[in-house]
Amino acid sequence: MGGVMPIEPPSSRYTMPDLSEIEPGEDLVAVGADLEPGTLLAAYRSGMFPMPVDPYKRRSKMAWFSPDPRGIIPLDGLHISRSLRRSMRRLEIRRDTRFTDVVRACGDPDRPGHWITKPIVDAYTALFELGWGHSVEVYADGELVGGLYGLRIERFFAGEAMFHTATDASKAALVGLVDWLNDEGVELFDVQWVTDHLATLGAVAISRSEYLARLEGSVTPLR
Repeated sequence: MGGVMPIEPPSSRYTMPDLSEIEPGEDLVAVGADLEPGTLLAAYRSGMFPMPVDPYKRRSKMAWFSPDPRGIIPLDGLHISRSLRRSMRRLEIRRDTRFTDVVRACGDPDRPGHWITKPIVDAYTALFELGWGHSVEVYADGELVGGLYGLRIERFFAGEAMFHTATDASKAALVGLVDWLNDEGVELFDVQWVTDHLATLGAVAISRSEYLARLEGSVTPLR
């Protein structure tokens, strides 16, 4: 892994479920646990990610998902339109400069499907401070206008959310991310579910069983 090696936190006190025993097509695989760094890393290494059961409830339990099928973006298959290339000429892309600001912007409660609560912001900021979380920021005339964040483990990257306040800014962030992932030798880029928006950028769906096989190879350190 390039750059500064991330710090491994204390192990989770929870046992991760065996996803091979989950019924095909069932996305919700567990409820409960906590958002400690060790729990989050164990969950991602197992093929899961969290979302609160009720984002508007102060002490909402965590739901853990492992979608089947699972959305990924092949790192040699990102679609970049001519209009996006033109937009990128006026945008500046940076990385890991305003991580928490990006997460908070992605968690704007006025956005549909709001699920990024304060506990989520705090949990991923803790991962960032340990070296596991990463963000891509997009600027126009010095103003933050888009970005995305996620989690990297060895040759695996889990994309969590993106935002934009200027045309094509989130797409530009994705281009910047994929460039970095390719430079770093990342093999698996997880985007959770294939939305119509992500499909236009090259996202494809694979079965959970195939995803877990790819994940195992990607999160294992090279010797």
